[in-house]
Amino acid sequence: MTMIREKNKLRETIRSGEIALGTCIYSFSPAIIELAGFCGLDFCRIDNEHAWRQDVTTENVLRGGILSGTVPLLRVDRDNPYLIRKALEAGAGGVIIPHAHDRADVERMVAAARFPPVGRRGYGGLCLSGQWGVDGGLEWMEWSNREQLVIPMIEDESAMQEIDPIMATDGVDGVFFGPADFSISAGVPLQTGHEKVIGALREVAEVADKYNKFVIYPVGFPQWEQVERVKELGVQAIEIGHDVSILKGVWQKTIYSFRG
Repeated sequence: MTMIREKNKLRETIRSGEIALGTCIYSFSPAIIELAGFCGLDFCRIDNEHAWRQDVTTENVLRGGILSGTVPLLRVDRDNPYLIRKALEAGAGGVIIPHAHDRADVERMVAAARFPPVGRRGYGGLCLSGQWGVDGGLEWMEWSNREQLVIPMIEDESAMQEIDPIMATDGVDGVFFGPADFSISAGVPLQTGHEKVIGALREVAEVADKYNKFVIYPVGFPQWEQVERVKELGVQAIEIGHDVSILKGVWQKTIYSFRG
């Protein structure tokens, strides 16, 4: 049995009572996600919503995550349910799906990600996750339903009216709270520290705890004061910056220190 078929490290970290730490990559560099795993990060979001890599580069980054022991979470486009299945077949440890508005939304996400009887995902074991058919039978289907995560994004005010039924939906493992889009939806564009945003995050974390689900929240690098704040709110998984934003920050700081 290979590392592909292990328990999901992100969920196991949270279950142990620890805060799961991760990052995000936009560059689609296998070396970067490998570095993230070798450094000990629990998960890495691979952005395929705003970045565009619906080709072999996505598969290579997913393999890098598996190789280095970090859970590769692929964010896919909201309105293409077939990408969910393809992501999981290619080896993603979970899918992140943008703009969940209500229970019907997340039920469709679950249906696309889970094999029957939980969902309606079609069988195809000739893939990396199914070990190219070598070990892609019933055990793989059961493992996939249990360990590959379904993570809708809460990033619209409209979702708050439905947050209880969203969290109660079978097959949803947790949610990703998107502060930037939420702030725009709330009428306070990019004011991610505004009480409208933080208050919503607090409510999401409370409801998640009620249903034994987790919340992922992104924190800018190196804004460590945010980390403590969201931990106090009940967030169990924290995404620390992006590869490009971290590098941008280091370069800008270095240039400024030399040129004053």
